[in-house]
Amino acid sequence: MSVLAGRRIVLGITGGIAAYKAIDVSRRLVDAGAHVIPVMTAGAEHFVGRTTFSALASEPVQTSLWDEDSPIPHTRLGQTADLILVAPATARLLAAYAAGLSTDLLTNVLLATRAPVVVCPAMHTEMWEHPAVQANIATLRSRGVHVVEPESGRLAGGDVGAGRLADPATIVAAAERVLGDGPLAGLRVIVSAGGTREPIDAVRVIANRSSGKQGYAIAAEAAAQGATVTIVSTVELPVPAGADVRTVETAAQMQAAMEELKNIV
Repeated sequence: MSVLAGRRIVLGITGGIAAYKAIDVSRRLVDAGAHVIPVMTAGAEHFVGRTTFSALASEPVQTSLWDEDSPIPHTRLGQTADLILVAPATARLLAAYAAGLSTDLLTNVLLATRAPVVVCPAMHTEMWEHPAVQANIATLRSRGVHVVEPESGRLAGGDVGAGRLADPATIVAAAERVLGDGPLAGLRVIVSAGGTREPIDAVRVIANRSSGKQGYAIAAEAAAQGATVTIVSTVELPVPAGADVRTVETAAQMQAAMEELKNIV
């Protein structure tokens, strides 16, 4: 039985073209036995209709602090949820959450809960890489918020780059990991990935063609099984949900990082 079975999950849907993927996330959660309560922002309604989520989720969509049966819906949702999952999470949502601003029903729910929170950012590459957005992500991580990092791929308008919402299966796997202890829970896993680059001079290096993909796949599976995962990497690939990355370049740097991490209790 899935660890999601019987769990109350508030699914926050914000604006952006990636909002359509939340439909698949909702369906997968329900199929796994979760009780899904969709909360949409006004921006999300420009991209997907509330009727779709009301039909696929466990309860009708909620959008406002003022038009629900409960006089304080954000408190009720926050207190009764086992998990708050925001997919997609826009730069605006991340900024408001990091700053503690209660601008709508979703941000009120985020501030009114003690349940674990998972955010899945999605935005254009320039926005994702902006120092302000990265600072907000760092702030949320420091407060215990789980971040499913975006992938690289085709974005709105035909652009290609980092910022694409993670695959729905990856998002649901992250929810499962947060809510349940897998067989590797309590274990630390250190994975090396990618080929090292040994400088000959200021221009030339000795390297190999290792892509690092196998290492990242191993790390992703270990994290999905509940392990605490650190990747010592020479390449830039989407970071698996729940894993941290230590960036290195040379073989000596990789060895030093591996030795250091091995000795951390």
